[in-house]
Amino acid sequence: MKPSLHKPPPKTVGLVFLALALLAFIYLVIYPKEFALQTFVTACRSSSAAALTHFTEPVTVKPDFRLLIGVLSRADLYERRHLLRLVYSLQTNLTAHVDVRFVFCNLTKEDQRVLIALEIMRYDDIIILDCNENMNDGKTYTYFSSLPKLFNGADGDDQPYDFVLKADDDIYFRLPKLIESLNKMPREDLYYGFVIPCDSMDPFNEYMSGMGYLLSWDLVEWISTSELAKNNTVGAEDMMTGKWLREGNKGKNRYNTKYAMYDYPIPVPIDTCSHEFMPDTIAVHRLKDHLKWARTLKYLNATDGLKPSKFYRID
Repeated sequence: MKPSLHKPPPKTVGLVFLALALLAFIYLVIYPKEFALQTFVTACRSSSAAALTHFTEPVTVKPDFRLLIGVLSRADLYERRHLLRLVYSLQTNLTAHVDVRFVFCNLTKEDQRVLIALEIMRYDDIIILDCNENMNDGKTYTYFSSLPKLFNGADGDDQPYDFVLKADDDIYFRLPKLIESLNKMPREDLYYGFVIPCDSMDPFNEYMSGMGYLLSWDLVEWISTSELAKNNTVGAEDMMTGKWLREGNKGKNRYNTKYAMYDYPIPVPIDTCSHEFMPDTIAVHRLKDHLKWARTLKYLNATDGLKPSKFYRID
């Protein structure tokens, strides 16, 4: 006996077909458009994210050159270092990479070992050479000759700087003007500074004043290996540097910065190293007290960036 099949009533069949038709309409008409919309939004988001990533990546601009300024000073001159950090840190938007470091010989006092350690932790801009503190007894030689070992590249062959400047701690360099001048200079065999004697304009005559003179990196490397330099370290340090280069037949590219570098103006100049302030100043030397610093910085518009505020009044 065959089982009998129950046939649903026509009304039920109609409802089933209606439901199926409705589902087909939803999947074939509504969902494909929704999928297309979702795909479009995802694509837009992906493009936007890619664009955002592209425009927010750090932009690395190659500097015109790399310069190390070594300020030869003494460990106890905390206030002077504070002032120099201040005036150099406020010179921004430079086209060259400039590092300013303070250079002195071995520490000799208990307080120095603590206070200078704190400075190093905070600023990391101090070089302590293995020497006894001095001015004209080999410190400048130790400075130059130590640099290739101190700043050798990651693989030992990289050149960390294009130029190295030796500076006194009573000179103020206008970094943008210095950079503008150095951009015109050759990168090798360069000896740059304020030629001595004061009334000379010939950079091949004698030597560059110790107020602040610059050597290209290849000359620094030569000094570090030169027996001539090693055996002639005692004497006026700027004169000794000139002697090394002259007797070693080095520094064929020389540049005299007069009159853009000079000693602070005094009412009755004792020599031609000093003259009035000038707009194209690269550096001013012999800033021995706060008033000389203040007048120099005022003339050179160092405080023009001061913003008005209700918290202070500076007339």
